[in-house]
Amino acid sequence: MEKNTVLVGVQWGDEGKGKVVDVLAGHFDIVARYQGGANAGHTIIVDGKKFILQLVPSGILRSSKVAVIGAGVVLDPQAFVTEVDTLAAAGVKVENRLFVSDRSHLILPYHRESEKAAEAARGDARIGTTSKGIGPSYEDKVARRGLRCCDLRSPETFRRKCLGAMGNARCGEPVDDPDFLEGYLAVARRVSPYVIDVSNFLNAAMDCGKKVLFEGAQGTLLDVDHGTYPFVTSSSAAAGGACTGTGVGPTRIGAVVGVSKAYTTRVGSGPFPTEVEGPGADRLRERGAEYGAVTGRPRRCGWFDVPAVRYSARINHLSALVITKLDILDPLPEIPVGIEYRFEGKTLDTFPAEAEILSRLEVKYRILPGWQQSTFGLRRFSELPQNAREYLRFISDLVGVEIAMVSTGPGREQVLWMEGCRWLSEIAAGDPCSS
Repeated sequence: MEKNTVLVGVQWGDEGKGKVVDVLAGHFDIVARYQGGANAGHTIIVDGKKFILQLVPSGILRSSKVAVIGAGVVLDPQAFVTEVDTLAAAGVKVENRLFVSDRSHLILPYHRESEKAAEAARGDARIGTTSKGIGPSYEDKVARRGLRCCDLRSPETFRRKCLGAMGNARCGEPVDDPDFLEGYLAVARRVSPYVIDVSNFLNAAMDCGKKVLFEGAQGTLLDVDHGTYPFVTSSSAAAGGACTGTGVGPTRIGAVVGVSKAYTTRVGSGPFPTEVEGPGADRLRERGAEYGAVTGRPRRCGWFDVPAVRYSARINHLSALVITKLDILDPLPEIPVGIEYRFEGKTLDTFPAEAEILSRLEVKYRILPGWQQSTFGLRRFSELPQNAREYLRFISDLVGVEIAMVSTGPGREQVLWMEGCRWLSEIAAGDPCSS
């Protein structure tokens, strides 16, 4: 059976995937990002040093690993170069360890302007995008008028296509400043050495026995097909996007692991059934430092939502679950868990497609006793307070997926592994970090 694994968020993003990828990368040879753009904010702390990665997979922070950016990602050349330079300044070498798909679509300046204008026009119905041009770049991709990284190989071809695209820009006056174009080309030239056929690279590596960890941005509930539409991202954030976003067939993937906070957060607009208002939300936000790594926006906070995570478990066919930020709940005397949706007096047996229903439904809660002891930095399940262990068992049982790992702090070493997890026994047998 293939050991390649997809790691996917099962809420509305910001679940802590960056740290989890960094930890799990020790079990894999290659980390492959398959969708999204520079709107992801993966925060990783290694030896006390904080890294915030938006495009480059966090596996790059392990010196023996290779990181690739797949065709499903839209690439902003300036953001990519800035991130590479930041890593280099921190002593992280990326040469011959970082590659970008030649089929990845490019973000051009008018994409950012278009997105800002579209958000402003929506008024109170705005989605809450990062205005980094990601949505409009995907629009051009689907409309078959986008530019791709392969176009960077020929400056003349790129110049011609770029001028044509900017001349047809849909964000006000056409952008055809030749000085701008030369400046963009200068940045683009720095991207070219990283551009390869990622599908060929990954499949050849797997043929040689290499293991790949596929990394998604955002979360399943922001998936363009299966999320809380229209308050979603513009790409396939669920596990299925790993295949289309990297050019790897589904039979080459052996497992899907979901990442969830021990509670729930959301950035931007859209329904949030278990959202907490007032001082309760403020306490979660402050303890959990719930502010966007890319935008700095305060995240909306709420309780763990079993129906939502159970839906994501079905969409992704999860093999295991990783729970992050358990320690944020440490001081609470009681912890509500949303266990059931009701709408117009009836219990819902599925996750509604309509955002209008999700915004109006009622949530039934189970109140679990808190533990009011520190779990920060604990590394063994047996060290957790009894009520913390019961909390984890409760959400695992109701979601129907076993827990593989629990994060108890922001550092790479602040995790505990769950003995007996089937996925871990297959992926990490004999590896020191699984003990």
